[in-house]
Amino acid sequence: MENKIEVISTVTVQYQSDLYKIVGALNRSLKEKDLMFGLALDKEDQEKAVFTIYRT
Repeated sequence: MENKIEVISTVTVQYQSDLYKIVGALNRSLKEKDLMFGLALDKEDQEKAVFTIYRT
């Protein structure tokens, strides 16, 4: 069985230390809907974060 992950949307936002809490809450509450959320620091600007929504 192939596990395919599709990027639905990506947005860059100003980094805030509590952003991971929102991503965690979204992942816990929407995993049954085959959605997954990611957060990473922007490689070019460490004051920005890249928020990504995936369909699993």
